Amino acid sequence: MIWPFKPKKRKQIARIEITGAIAAETRKRVLKALKTVEEEDYPALLLRIDSPGGTVGDSQEIYQALKDIQAKGVKVVASFGNISASGGVYIGVGAERIMANPGTITGSIGVILRGNNLEKLLDKVGVSFKTVKSGPYKDILAFDRETTPEEMQILQDLIDSSYGQFVATVAEGRNLDAEVVRSFADGRVFTGEQALALGLVDRLGTEEEARRWLAEWAELDPEKVKMNTIEEKKPILTRLLSGQVARPKSRLGTYLDWVEFELVTSGQPLWLYRP
Repeated sequence: MIWPFKPKKRKQIARIEITGAIAAETRKRVLKALKTVEEEDYPALLLRIDSPGGTVGDSQEIYQALKDIQAKGVKVVASFGNISASGGVYIGVGAERIMANPGTITGSIGVILRGNNLEKLLDKVGVSFKTVKSGPYKDILAFDRETTPEEMQILQDLIDSSYGQFVATVAEGRNLDAEVVRSFADGRVFTGEQALALGLVDRLGTEEEARRWLAEWAELDPEKVKMNTIEEKKPILTRLLSGQVARPKSRLGTYLDWVEFELVTSGQPLWLYRP
């Protein structure tokens, strides 16, 4: 028998995980999962975040999608894991309520844009580049020359604008004055305990405690309610190649992940905490 409609989940809780550096693939996966939450009529969502941050635009789109789904009546609690910093905070304040572990590393509210100057190294090996460009700033942050003072000002203006957006969002999401947010939004990191004192989170506790808190808020029985993790199912080979199947990771493997992320996001402003 073919059912004409998907089964509704009015008595269940949805769970979405955000782990690792936030970039385009994270955004696509999370937005698709949020669509499922809406289509299957879940009343509540537990958002588990364990991320050091990531790209600005991707974080903003996830944040906005969280606000949109809450406007449709879905209750959202964010649970901060080992680390929820920078872009992880930006996404987290999109939830109406936030719980963190006392030792969670969070904060790092700020924006960073990095470039590499390899001019001296290239001179030593006898390599030079010829550049043809349509305007004076088209090769801004080129790695084969120093950045000019004019270019530095352009980049600083860009960072200041993005930082202002970050501060405004945290202030709105946490119901704080923007100047209060600026007083601690200088890139420093906090423990969950410190974040509670600053008003960045509402409670301290584990993911399980966050689940129970969400269930009670949604008027569901914490002892009986079912929670479904919404994730995209992929063939085992794809998961192995993308690192989604749990396996031991060496320190070298961790560094290679960071190198890959930096290459993918080269030249983009980042909301990122570097461990």
